[in-house]
Amino acid sequence: METAKKHFFSDMSVMLGRSMRHIFRSMDTIFTVCLTPIAMMLLFVYVFGDAIETGTDNYVNYLLPGILLMAIASGVAYVGYRLFMDKQRGIIERFHSMPIARSTVLWGHVLTSMVSNVISVVVIILVALIMGFRSSAGVLSWLAVAGILVLFTLALTWIAAIAGLSAKTMEGASAFSYPLIFLPFISSAFVPTDSMPKVVRAFAENQPVTSIVETIRALLANQPVGNDIWVALAWCLGIMIVAYLFAVRAYKRN
Repeated sequence: METAKKHFFSDMSVMLGRSMRHIFRSMDTIFTVCLTPIAMMLLFVYVFGDAIETGTDNYVNYLLPGILLMAIASGVAYVGYRLFMDKQRGIIERFHSMPIARSTVLWGHVLTSMVSNVISVVVIILVALIMGFRSSAGVLSWLAVAGILVLFTLALTWIAAIAGLSAKTMEGASAFSYPLIFLPFISSAFVPTDSMPKVVRAFAENQPVTSIVETIRALLANQPVGNDIWVALAWCLGIMIVAYLFAVRAYKRN
């Protein structure tokens, strides 16, 4: 048992190192992931910020949680793309012919997504600080924010894995991310849901992004989170578990 575990972690570290080398050889992927959310943040803060009523004095504080979720949704698209390319080139089959733990091939991509998205989130928070973002949150609140973002990243990464392993074309492997990127627009990420039409408001208040955004926003402002945190955790864990099961099934089928 210990030998199996040892081989699993050593094999996974090799697969993680392989995927990370691809990231560092093409750092433009991280810059691309950061560029659009940062551009959106600049646009909304400096062009639309004064015209949007949010009940807060600092709009960048209100906006940042949604921008972080957009960046993560954009970043996981590369997982689908890289898995699709490995499948198309026969690299996955080649790895399976070697004496390694087969699941580590998939986990290498998943952990790479975690690392690259952490880098993107840190870059965006640094830009937000330059723009005037301030937080009164303590260490525990920041750790809670980090935990929720990690769960959200894992949930979307497993969805990306399904797309990458099931898609027939390169475009199809990454197209799934487009609805995820724009989902924050129909939530409380940019404006309060009170200002929306009834039908749109009903959708916005009952989709996962709103509860996650409200939880992160409350934590960063050092305010009570209420039931939002439990709804957010339920969404993240539920999506992650279901997506994981389907991703593993697609991986075994391939």
